[in-house]
Amino acid sequence: MDLAPRPDTAVPAADPSAAPRPFNLLRWYAWVSLAIIVSVAVGLGLISSRFIIHESVERDALLTAQFITSIADAEVRHVSIPNVRTMGELLDPRTDHGMPDVDPEARRKARGEFLDHIAHLPDMLLANIYAPDRTVIWSSNPALIGHLIESDDDLDRAFEYKMRVSASYHDFEQARSEQKFVTPPEQLFIENYIPLFDADGENVTAMVEIYKEPHDLIVRIEHGLMLIWLAIAVGAGLVYIGLYGIMRRAARVMAVQQRRLIGSETFVALGEVSSAVAHSLRNPLASIRSSAELAQAFDEGPAQKNINDIINQVDRMSQWVRELLQSLRPLNDEAQPVDVAQVLDDSLQAFAATLTRGGFRLSVAEVPRVQVLGHPALLGQIFSSLIANALESMEPGGELRIEVVRHDRRGLTLRVSDTGKGMSEQQQRLAFRPFFTTKQGGLGVGLVLVKRIMERFGGSVRLSSRAGVGTRVSLSFRVAKI
Repeated sequence: MDLAPRPDTAVPAADPSAAPRPFNLLRWYAWVSLAIIVSVAVGLGLISSRFIIHESVERDALLTAQFITSIADAEVRHVSIPNVRTMGELLDPRTDHGMPDVDPEARRKARGEFLDHIAHLPDMLLANIYAPDRTVIWSSNPALIGHLIESDDDLDRAFEYKMRVSASYHDFEQARSEQKFVTPPEQLFIENYIPLFDADGENVTAMVEIYKEPHDLIVRIEHGLMLIWLAIAVGAGLVYIGLYGIMRRAARVMAVQQRRLIGSETFVALGEVSSAVAHSLRNPLASIRSSAELAQAFDEGPAQKNINDIINQVDRMSQWVRELLQSLRPLNDEAQPVDVAQVLDDSLQAFAATLTRGGFRLSVAEVPRVQVLGHPALLGQIFSSLIANALESMEPGGELRIEVVRHDRRGLTLRVSDTGKGMSEQQQRLAFRPFFTTKQGGLGVGLVLVKRIMERFGGSVRLSSRAGVGTRVSLSFRVAKI
C-alpha cells in the first residue's frame, strides 16, 4: 500500500515570517513617548507663541490708545476750547456749523494739530477716522475720505461696546475697503480701533483706526518666539533622553531578571527531576558496586578486568549524580569575607600532583591579600572547576596562567587561562548552558555552577576562547567592606 502523501493533501511548510514577533517594550516605548513628548512640546509652543503675540499686541495697542487720547485732550486744552467739547466731537467737518459755542478757527487749529500728530505716528501704515455713521471723515490715504465702510465686524464691535479693539495680521485683505495701504506691510501689522467719547464719556463721537507695523516690537516677538521654541525643543529632548535612558535601563534589568527567573525555574525543575533520578539510581548503583566488589574478592580469574570496569563505570556514574545534585541545589549561603588568595592556593595544592604528572607549566601572579564577598567552599569549587577544565583541555606540557586583571577598592578581577584546544564561537555561546560540554563523558554543569556562584555573590564571569589557541575565563569579585 502506497503511504506517500498525495500532492493535493501535502501539508504546507510553516512560514517562519508568519510567526508573531516578540513584543519589544523598549521600541514601543521609544516611539510612543516620542510622539507624546513631541505633541505636548508643540502644543506648549503654540500656546506660548500665541500668548506672547497676543500680550505684545495688546500692550502696544494700549500704549497707542493712551497716546492718542492724551494728544486729543492736550490739543483741546491747548486752543482753549470749552470743556463741554472733546476732540471726538470736533473731528467731523460736517458738524462745524452745529457748534456755535466753539470758535471755528480754534476748532480747525485743534483738529489740524491732532490729525498732524496722527499722520506722523511712528511705524504707521494707515490711519482712518470714522464718524458714528461709519463714514471715513479723515484718512492718511486721501482716497478713502468720504467712503462709507460696511460689514466691518471689528469696527462695529468697537462702536457697539464702546471699547478698544485690536487685532494682528500677516496678510492684508484686498476685499476690505479700509485696508488701502499707501505702503504695503512687510510682515506682521497691527490694527487698532480707539474710540473717542463726548464730554460725558457715554457716547462714541469718533473712532480712530490705526494700522501699525512696529518693527522693534516684531523683532522682540521673533526673538522671544525663537527662545521659547529653542527652550521647548531642548527641554523636550532632555526629557525624552532621560526617560528613554531610564526605560532602557529598566528594560535591561527586566531582561536580566527574566533570564534569571527562567533560569531559576529551569533549575528548580531540573533539581526536582535530578533528585528523583538520583534517588532512583543511587541504590541500584550501590548494589552493583557492592556485588562487583564481592565478585572481585572471590574471583581472581580473567573476569577481574571486567569487574574493575564495572566498578569504574559505577564510580563515574556516582560522580555524575553528585555533580548534578550539587550544581542544581539552591545557593542559599550567606555572603561573607573570603581571602581569595588563600582559597586559590588551596585549590592549586589539590591539583599539585596532576600538574607535576602532566608536566604542565604553572604561572601564578601575586594575588592581593584582599577579602571578597563569597563563601570559602563555593569559591574553592569555582577554582577547582576551572583548573580541572583547563588541565583536561591541554596536552602534557601546556601552560596554566592565573593573573590579576583589575584591582581597586570596589572589585578584583582574576583571569584563568590555558593553552588548550579552545572553543569555537558557537561553543562559547553555549558554554554556560546546562548540560552542554565539549569533553568526552562530561556532564556540562561545571561552568553553569561557576556562573551561578559568581552571580549569587554579586560578581560576574566572562569567557573568551579561540580554537587551537586556548581559553580565558575572567572572574570579577566584589571586594568586601570591612
